[in-house]
Amino acid sequence: MAWKDSKLEEQTIINAVLLGLLEGMTEFVPVSSTGHILLAGHFLGFNSTGKSFEVLIQLGAILAILSVYFTRLWKLALALPSDRRARSFIAGILLAFLPAAIIGVMAHGIIKTVLFESPMLICIMLVLGGLVLLWVDRADLEPKYSDAMDFPPSLCLKIGFFQCLAMIPGTSRSGATIVGALLFGADKRSAAEFSFFLAMPTMVGAFTYDLYKNRDILSADDLSIIGVGFIAAFIAAVFVVRGLLTYVSRHGYGVFGWWRIAVGLVGFVALMTIG
Repeated sequence: MAWKDSKLEEQTIINAVLLGLLEGMTEFVPVSSTGHILLAGHFLGFNSTGKSFEVLIQLGAILAILSVYFTRLWKLALALPSDRRARSFIAGILLAFLPAAIIGVMAHGIIKTVLFESPMLICIMLVLGGLVLLWVDRADLEPKYSDAMDFPPSLCLKIGFFQCLAMIPGTSRSGATIVGALLFGADKRSAAEFSFFLAMPTMVGAFTYDLYKNRDILSADDLSIIGVGFIAAFIAAVFVVRGLLTYVSRHGYGVFGWWRIAVGLVGFVALMTIG
């Protein structure tokens, strides 16, 4: 029995590493990291307590942004007392964060117990989101803003409401915010960059609230597995964050749309055949 428990523990750690790497690779690209790890977890037979693993490891990806953007964030913090543009940018990020904060708290139970348990819904949203992303990427949109620092409050709030769509797993937080920004006048690079910065309060808030809600049911073993996924997510996300802005500036978002459609269709077929 001890041998079986040891093998089971080893497999759980391997799964946590794989899912953590998957989280880091997909968090900031518009393909739905939550959708990917929930689908992968379903087929791997990975079940986390209270579905907290899938939320809490996202903080590893946030630390990747902090490490890559540390100098810029530090300069931004120092400029706040005297720079109106810096204050306006921070206010815009907080304004965009507000809708998801309110709706996320109100709908937390439904999100975790219903939507997170619906792999078929995830596949559908992956495909639909991929089609939307392909359409937006090819649409003849005239950008009004090329710097995320210059987004007006009205645009920030609109992006914030788009972010709420990502509470349906498979939609993608970054995908929803990027599409919203593109539709309302941002260019491809500034849309991705604003999504990076908006991820910080959003994911820290989700981490804190989910940890609070599940504080009584998480064990030391759960926390150790979450820690493994957290580290893996951080490592993978560092590489993605470093290269993503340059990539989308040159190539757009089409490849991510096709990836979403492919994963959604493969997942749909797998669910229909092997369950």
